[in-house]
Amino acid sequence: MAEGAQSARPLSPHLQIWGWTVTMAASIFHRATGVALYAGAALLASWLFAAASGPEAFAFVSDILASPIGIFALFGFTWALLFHMMNGLRHFLWDRGLGLAPKTATRTAWLVFIASLSLTAVIFWVGLNMRGGA
Repeated sequence: MAEGAQSARPLSPHLQIWGWTVTMAASIFHRATGVALYAGAALLASWLFAAASGPEAFAFVSDILASPIGIFALFGFTWALLFHMMNGLRHFLWDRGLGLAPKTATRTAWLVFIASLSLTAVIFWVGLNMRGGA
């Protein structure tokens, strides 16, 4: 090949020119929420351990979870759980050969983001409004 001539073979896209898509974001978030669910499981286990340890331990952990940081962590855990579940169902349908067209994959990725955030907001709205008055 002559000096300065370009090769006909395609080159892998560089990160600086990569175009982000919602389907790429859904894939990345699916992995990230899978990791976050481990932390949430540890949080849930600590709450159950405190409940089994007695009223003082349970009150301590409950106070932490009722704080703004605790509510933020619970919101994140709930969203991660819902997002991971819904995106997992999306992958399940893909395994069956459904929803693989690019337009459908993009729409379902948006649906997973919107539905998981909406359901998390509803769950927290109901939970916070029922606090203290069951």
